[in-house]
Amino acid sequence: MIQCSGLFRAVDVVFKGAHMGKRNVEILAPAGSYESMVAAVNAGCDAVYIGGSRFGARAYANNLDEETMIRAIDFIHLHGCKLYMTVNTLMKEKELSELYAYLKPYYEAGLDGVIVQDLGVFTYIHEQFPDLPLHVSTQMTVTGKYSAKDLKTMGAVRVVPARELSLSEIREIHEETGMEVETFVHGALCYCYSGQCLFSSLIGGRSGNRGRCAQTCRLPFDVEKDGKFLNKKNEKYVLSLKDLCTLDLLPDILEAGVCSLKIEGRMKSPRYTAGVVSIYRKYVDMYLKYGRDGYRVDAADRKALLDLFDRGGQSEGYYREHNGRDMVVLKEKPAFREANQDLFDYLDKTYVDTVKKIPIAGTGYFEVGKPARLTVSYELAKPPREMADKAACAASILLWTDGDPVEEAKNAPVDAERIKKQLKKTGDSPFVFEKLDVTVKGNAFIPVQALNQMRRLALEKLETAVCERYHRKAEPAVPDMEETKSVPSPSGAGTEFTVSVSAMDQLETVLSFMETKSGQAFGIYLASEEFEPKDWKKLADRCHKAGASCYLMLPRIFRTEARQYFIKNLETLKEAGFDALGVGSMEEPGFLREQEVNLPLYFDHGMYTFNHLAMETMKRYGASRLTVPVELNSREIAGAGECGELIVYGYLPMMISAQCIQKTTAGCTKRPGVLYLRDRKGKEFPVKNECRFCFNTIYNESPLSLKGLSDEVKKLSPKAWRLNFTIEDPKTTKEVLKRFYEEFAEGKDKTSPVGNFTRGHFKRGIE
Repeated sequence: MIQCSGLFRAVDVVFKGAHMGKRNVEILAPAGSYESMVAAVNAGCDAVYIGGSRFGARAYANNLDEETMIRAIDFIHLHGCKLYMTVNTLMKEKELSELYAYLKPYYEAGLDGVIVQDLGVFTYIHEQFPDLPLHVSTQMTVTGKYSAKDLKTMGAVRVVPARELSLSEIREIHEETGMEVETFVHGALCYCYSGQCLFSSLIGGRSGNRGRCAQTCRLPFDVEKDGKFLNKKNEKYVLSLKDLCTLDLLPDILEAGVCSLKIEGRMKSPRYTAGVVSIYRKYVDMYLKYGRDGYRVDAADRKALLDLFDRGGQSEGYYREHNGRDMVVLKEKPAFREANQDLFDYLDKTYVDTVKKIPIAGTGYFEVGKPARLTVSYELAKPPREMADKAACAASILLWTDGDPVEEAKNAPVDAERIKKQLKKTGDSPFVFEKLDVTVKGNAFIPVQALNQMRRLALEKLETAVCERYHRKAEPAVPDMEETKSVPSPSGAGTEFTVSVSAMDQLETVLSFMETKSGQAFGIYLASEEFEPKDWKKLADRCHKAGASCYLMLPRIFRTEARQYFIKNLETLKEAGFDALGVGSMEEPGFLREQEVNLPLYFDHGMYTFNHLAMETMKRYGASRLTVPVELNSREIAGAGECGELIVYGYLPMMISAQCIQKTTAGCTKRPGVLYLRDRKGKEFPVKNECRFCFNTIYNESPLSLKGLSDEVKKLSPKAWRLNFTIEDPKTTKEVLKRFYEEFAEGKDKTSPVGNFTRGHFKRGIE
C-alpha cells in the first residue's frame, strides 16, 4: 500500500514567457461584483477593473471586501488575465493614513495596477509601492500630451484620457509620450468631462469625485433662452447621452495607439458584462487576424448590444466629432421593451452560470517497485495581451510520491485507462486535464484513495505556484510625508481681495470700485474665454493703475483649440504684463513650460487638492498658489494644511461639457451666450457656451455666498478671498463687491446675505 499523505512536493517550477504575435491589445472589462468578474473572464476579457471596499468611483457597486478581492486576484491570474483596482476618488486628509493598510494585502497578492484620480494618492502610492503600476484615471481630465508627459515623469505607466478626445488627439498622446493609452469603447457616457462634474454634489451632496454620483444628467430639463423654450416637449433629456458603441471604429482606435479597450458598466449585471465582452472579443480577434481589410461588423451584433442595454440608442462618441445632437438621448426611454430572452439564456448558460476550467496537461508513470509519479503541466489558456514587461508564464510542476513503491497486484491489476479516468476527476479544482498520458508497467496495484490524493496535491501545488508567481512582499510603510502645518494669524492682514470677471462691464465696475480704495491688496482675473488678446495689455495696465494685480485665467478645458489659440497669441501673452496666470487644466503647466511663459501659476479649484500630499504635488507641478476645492467644509480645509485662495462668492460651475446645449436644441450660432436649464422643481441653471474653446459651462442655480462668515473664513488664513463674477449685471456686481469688501476687508456689516444664495459645501461638506 502506498502511503500518500503529505508525501508530494514540488521539485521544479518552470516559467516561460508567452508572447502575442501581432501586437498587444487588451479588452478591459468592468466588474461591479465577483460574479461579473467571472463572467468577464469566461467571455474572453484580458483584464478587469474592479473596486475594493473603499476609494472607488462606483461606491454603490457590489465592491469586494479584502478576502474576496484577494480571491479575485488569484482567480484572474490563474486564467492569464489582469486585475486593476479603482482607487479613483479624491481623498480627504484623514483618509490618507488608512491607505497603506488598505492596499498592502492586494499589493502582496499581486494586484496588477491601480487607477488613480487624486494626485496626493498618486504620489503616496508611488512612494509606498514603487513597483505597483499607476494608471491615470479619466477622472483626472487628461486632454493632451502635456499632462500625459508630466504624469509619466511622475510615475504613471498608463493614461485613460478624457472620453471627449478625438482620434488625432489620442494618437498624439501615444506618439509623444510612448505611454499605454486606454480608452472607453462601449457603455455609458457622462455629459460632463469626468472629474469636472459637481452637479450631483452641489444639489444633493453626492459627489461624483467621491464615487457617489446621483446621475442628475439623466433627468429631464427644459431649455430656455430670452423667455422662449428651445427644446420640444418630448425632447427634455438634453443632458443624457446615448451609450457609446465603437465596433465600427475599432481599427481606427487601435491604429491611433490605444492598447486597452475599456468597457463601461460596473453597475451593470454579469450578463451584460459577458455579452459585451464576448462581442468585442470577436471583433478584436477578427482585426488581429485579418487586419483592416478583413474587418466586417455583423448587424446582428450591434442589435445584440442594444438588447443588452438601450438608453435611447448608441453613438460612436467623440472619436470623430467634437459634439452633436445625435449623441444625445433627448426623448424618454420607452417604459416597455421586449427582451431578447434567447440571447439572455445563451449568455447565462455560456458565461454567467458556468465554471470555466483551465486546461492542463499531465503524465502519470506507474511501474511496479518504483514510486508513482504524476507530472502536471500548466500553460495559459490563451496568450495574454501583456501591457507591461512582466511576461505571463507557462508553469510545469513535477511531483512524486516518496512513499512505498507501486505494489504488484495480487488479483486484477489496474490499467492505464482506469487510472486516467480517476485522475481526470478534477472536481472543484480550477483545472481540467486537456491531455493526460498514463504509462503502467507491470501488474500494478494503485488504491483509488492514493490516486485521488496524488491528483489533489498536484493540482493544489500547481494553483499555489501559479498564484505565487505574482506575489510580492511590501516594504514597511515610509513615514508619512506630513508637512508642518503652520497657520498664520487669522487677522486677514495681507490677504488679497481677488475678483474674477468675465465681461467688460463687470471689469469696469470692479476697476471703478478699486480706484476708491487703498491699503488693500487687490487682484483681478480676466476670463480668457471672454477678453480679446488685443486688449490684454491695455486691461493689465488699467488694473495696475487701479492698484490691482492682473491675472489671466486660462480655460478649464485645454485642447487643440486652446493650444492653437495661445500659440497664435503667444507673444501678446508674454508682453501683456500679467502678474500671474490662472490654471484651470492639468494640460496647461506643461504647455506654458514648453512655450517658455515664465509667470507664476495660480491653480484654480478644479486642480483638486483635498489633502496635503495633493497640495505638495501641485506645487511641484508648478503651482505658486492653490485654490481651495469647493467640496471641502471648513474643518476639512483646516485639516489639510495650507489654505490657498478661497472662493467666497460666485455661481459655481457644475458641469464642463464638450457638448453644446445651444447646438443640440437650436443649432450652433458660433456666438457665446447664456441660456437656462429648468429642472422639474423649477430651478433654473445658467449655461454659458464658450465658443472660443468650444465647451459649455453649466452653473449652479444659486450663487455661493460666504457673506456673514468672515470670522470663520479668516480663521483658515487664506492667501486670497475671491469673488467670481459670471452672469451678474453691473448693478449686481457693484452691490456684491461692496458688501463683501466691507465685511472681509473692513470688518463691517457681518450680516448674512438675503435672497437666493447657497453656502455650498463650506458647512456641510460631502461624504
